[in-house]
Amino acid sequence: MKCPFCNYPDSKVVDSRPTDEGTSIRRRRECLHCLKRFTTYETIERLPLMLVKRDGTREPYDRNKLLSGVMKACEKRPVPQARLEQLVDTVEQKLFGTLETEISSQKIGEMVMQELKNVDEVAYVRFASVYRQFKDINTFLEELNSLLQNKK
Repeated sequence: MKCPFCNYPDSKVVDSRPTDEGTSIRRRRECLHCLKRFTTYETIERLPLMLVKRDGTREPYDRNKLLSGVMKACEKRPVPQARLEQLVDTVEQKLFGTLETEISSQKIGEMVMQELKNVDEVAYVRFASVYRQFKDINTFLEELNSLLQNKK
């Protein structure tokens, strides 16, 4: 591992422990040349996942796009950033757990809505309104009524 300070090609591991989520290993390293310390994270290499959009086009799955959509839905809501990261982690575990190389955007949207429903109902309705592309007020009201029925 190259030192980010002096670019020396060798370092030693001083400390190693799992992250809070358990999805990676945090390693504290010390450069053998300048003796400065830095942190690296070791994660599992995942198979590339292609997203199949509604129009049939394909693009590489992008965690940042998913997180951005969830953040927009939760804008001005009392949902901590850490909880949004956890939600995306949960969705990704399900996605990569299928071992599929292609997945539809609809399937991902449904997974996100299922998780958002448990996090914040307003954010869920916001996400659903964009994802499901409500055509009129009646379809919007149907979704709200469905949410209220499931709450009882």
